[in-house]
Amino acid sequence: MGMRLKKKRKMFNLTQEQMAEKLNVSIKHYGGVERGQAGLSMENLIETCSILGTDLNYLILGECEEKDYIPEKLKELYFSCPKEKRSVLLELMEIALKL
Repeated sequence: MGMRLKKKRKMFNLTQEQMAEKLNVSIKHYGGVERGQAGLSMENLIETCSILGTDLNYLILGECEEKDYIPEKLKELYFSCPKEKRSVLLELMEIALKL
């Protein structure tokens, strides 16, 4: 799980410190999670999935994400966009399709 967390975190250009802050855990603890030496509560696992735009099956079991057919760059752009602006991003993509 730690390697998958690290991969996703880096995809969103987040540091361990930023993830720790978002999850309200210490940097040392979060680093331990990525190294496989510590765990996260279910609440923090769910929040992590939300932050990193993934699902629990991918993080915990390593199963392919349902969204794997979407190019990584597109996922990165979508999930790095503030939640309140994601609908605008989708509308722009629909407009681009009509061009």
